[in-house]
Amino acid sequence: MGLKEEIEDMKKEVKDIQEHSFAMELLKDQKKQNKRQFIIILVILGMFTCLLGYTIWLLNDISTEETIITQDNTDGYNNYIGNDGDINNGKADN
Repeated sequence: MGLKEEIEDMKKEVKDIQEHSFAMELLKDQKKQNKRQFIIILVILGMFTCLLGYTIWLLNDISTEETIITQDNTDGYNNYIGNDGDINNGKADN
Protein backbone atom coordinates (compact mmCIF):
# COMPACT_ATOMS: atom_id res chain seq x y z
CA MET A 1 0.00 0.00 0.00
CA GLY A 2 1.23 3.38 -0.90
CA LEU A 3 0.92 6.61 0.98
CA LYS A 4 -1.70 7.95 -1.41
CA GLU A 5 -3.93 4.93 -0.84
CA GLU A 6 -3.69 5.32 2.93
CA ILE A 7 -4.59 9.01 2.66
CA GLU A 8 -7.61 8.14 0.50
CA ASP A 9 -8.72 5.49 3.03
CA MET A 10 -8.37 8.02 5.86
CA LYS A 11 -10.42 10.57 3.91
CA LYS A 12 -13.17 7.96 3.40
CA GLU A 13 -13.13 7.09 7.10
CA VAL A 14 -13.31 10.77 8.10
CA LYS A 15 -16.22 11.26 5.72
CA ASP A 16 -18.02 8.20 7.15
CA ILE A 17 -17.47 9.47 10.71
CA GLN A 18 -18.81 12.93 9.82
CA GLU A 19 -21.91 11.45 8.17
CA HIS A 20 -22.49 9.22 11.17
CA SER A 21 -22.08 12.19 13.52
CA PHE A 22 -24.59 14.25 11.53
CA ALA A 23 -27.08 11.39 11.64
CA MET A 24 -26.65 11.15 15.42
CA GLU A 25 -27.30 14.90 15.76
CA LEU A 26 -30.49 14.56 13.73
CA LEU A 27 -31.58 11.67 15.92
CA LYS A 28 -30.98 13.68 19.10
CA ASP A 29 -32.94 16.61 17.69
CA GLN A 30 -35.78 14.30 16.72
CA LYS A 31 -35.90 12.87 20.26
CA LYS A 32 -36.12 16.38 21.74
CA GLN A 33 -38.95 17.30 19.37
CA ASN A 34 -40.86 14.11 20.20
CA LYS A 35 -40.55 14.82 23.91
CA ARG A 36 -41.82 18.39 23.45
CA GLN A 37 -44.72 17.24 21.31
CA PHE A 38 -45.69 14.62 23.89
CA ILE A 39 -45.71 17.25 26.66
CA ILE A 40 -47.81 19.59 24.50
CA ILE A 41 -50.28 16.78 23.80
CA LEU A 42 -50.56 16.05 27.54
CA VAL A 43 -51.22 19.73 28.31
CA ILE A 44 -53.89 19.96 25.61
CA LEU A 45 -55.51 16.74 26.82
CA GLY A 46 -55.56 18.06 30.39
CA MET A 47 -57.12 21.34 29.27
CA PHE A 48 -59.77 19.48 27.26
CA THR A 49 -60.59 17.28 30.27
CA CYS A 50 -60.98 20.36 32.49
CA LEU A 51 -63.21 22.04 29.91
CA LEU A 52 -65.37 18.93 29.60
CA GLY A 53 -65.71 18.67 33.38
CA TYR A 54 -66.63 22.36 33.67
CA THR A 55 -69.24 22.00 30.90
CA ILE A 56 -70.82 19.00 32.65
CA TRP A 57 -70.83 20.91 35.94
CA LEU A 58 -72.54 23.88 34.27
CA LEU A 59 -75.18 21.68 32.67
CA ASN A 60 -75.98 20.09 36.03
CA ASP A 61 -75.93 23.43 37.85
CA ILE A 62 -78.58 25.13 35.71
CA SER A 63 -81.99 24.79 37.35
CA THR A 64 -85.38 26.49 37.45
CA GLU A 65 -86.88 28.02 40.52
CA GLU A 66 -90.56 27.67 41.28
CA THR A 67 -92.31 30.27 43.42
CA ILE A 68 -95.74 29.63 44.92
CA ILE A 69 -97.95 32.67 45.53
CA THR A 70 -101.09 32.41 47.62
CA GLN A 71 -104.02 34.78 47.75
CA ASP A 72 -107.12 35.02 49.87
CA ASN A 73 -109.75 35.19 47.10
CA THR A 74 -110.34 32.77 44.24
CA ASP A 75 -110.81 35.43 41.56
CA GLY A 76 -108.17 37.48 39.85
CA TYR A 77 -104.63 37.27 38.64
CA ASN A 78 -101.36 36.95 40.47
CA ASN A 79 -98.37 39.00 39.37
CA TYR A 80 -95.04 38.35 40.99
CA ILE A 81 -91.83 40.25 40.29
CA GLY A 82 -88.86 38.03 41.01
CA ASN A 83 -85.40 39.00 42.22
CA ASP A 84 -84.13 39.01 38.65
CA GLY A 85 -86.82 41.50 37.51
CA ASP A 86 -88.92 39.02 35.54
CA ILE A 87 -92.67 39.36 35.92
CA ASN A 88 -94.45 36.03 36.29
CA ASN A 89 -98.16 36.05 35.61
CA GLY A 90 -100.51 33.36 36.81
CA LYS A 91 -104.16 32.74 37.53
CA ALA A 92 -105.57 31.81 40.88
CA ASP A 93 -106.25 28.13 41.42
CA ASN A 94 -109.97 27.32 41.60
